[in-house]
Amino acid sequence: MAAVTADGMAQRPGRNPALRALGWFWGVVLLALAGGTGALQYLGPVPPPPAALTATPARPAEPAPALLAATTPARLQAATPTAGLDAAQAAGLIAAPDPALLEPSTAFEGGFLPRLGPGGRASLHVYAALFDATAAAGRPRVAILLSGIGTSQTASEDAIRATPGAISLAMSPYAFRPGPLLAAARAAGHEVLLSLPLEPDRYPIDDPGNKALLTGNPPAVNAQRLEWALTRFAGYAGVTGALGALRGERYGGDAALMDGLLRELAARGLLYIDPRPGSPAPPLATGRSVDVVIDEPAPVRAEIEANLARLEQVARDRGAALGLVSLPRPVTLDRIAAWASTLEQRGFVLAPVSAIVSAPPLGKAK
Repeated sequence: MAAVTADGMAQRPGRNPALRALGWFWGVVLLALAGGTGALQYLGPVPPPPAALTATPARPAEPAPALLAATTPARLQAATPTAGLDAAQAAGLIAAPDPALLEPSTAFEGGFLPRLGPGGRASLHVYAALFDATAAAGRPRVAILLSGIGTSQTASEDAIRATPGAISLAMSPYAFRPGPLLAAARAAGHEVLLSLPLEPDRYPIDDPGNKALLTGNPPAVNAQRLEWALTRFAGYAGVTGALGALRGERYGGDAALMDGLLRELAARGLLYIDPRPGSPAPPLATGRSVDVVIDEPAPVRAEIEANLARLEQVARDRGAALGLVSLPRPVTLDRIAAWASTLEQRGFVLAPVSAIVSAPPLGKAK
């Protein structure tokens, strides 16, 4: 029925405005699709992109074997073979981890432990820095062990660059990314030791971390924590109780605990450096104790230079001396570099730690 307007005129029924708009919309869409199809038929297929855009991107360069071995234990078989060790050392470099000196850890999947190789080959010799004993004959030997490597990436890189290759480095087992640092240290000729987290005198005020070997731990716990530390990276010549400014005095003072630790290290071909000045040489493993702590009681220029002079005097008196640096601070690195540059003029020779250690008395390490 037709609608009636206010003035009485009849009105033709009309469509809903919303439906009318929807009809226009779909009409436009259909016309556009039809036009697009026609255009594609006219133009033909889209030409392929240039070859340069479709080529497979180049793969990143494979890491060098030394870095690969340090960062990916499962691929240690790709490391430098035994035949290349002598050549690497002759060039003044430290050999990369050798698979013949490693065995899989049973406690930590993907980890490797140092071991004695065929013919009694040991890490303390294979990963030692190059040292010409003949040229050094008759001169006092002075060595420095620089601890705290791995606690700060920037400070560690500075230490590797700023100090002579004869300076030995102690790497923290807690280092976040030890691989690049180890590769750089080897390339610069620095031999590396592993720092063990041993219980210090002021524990728990001074905390060596959640993987520390503690005098109150059950033997099985300490054995597992030692294995954890030894598997953190590969290619180190030995171990030290110096962990930054910590020295592991309480653990080191327990003869029974230390005897067990030293026997394990000796059986794996590692040397041991006792960070407690004046302590006797390790009785059951190749090694020695430090003579002077270079950056104590304060890491300031006057103290550092006085301690370096003390180190020289010990070397004159005993033929060799070992200094310990707790942390790679800028002032310490600067003073050591300056001191080392004139050491030969004063009649001394700068030696790596491995060149001034001694083996335990015959039969003691068994």
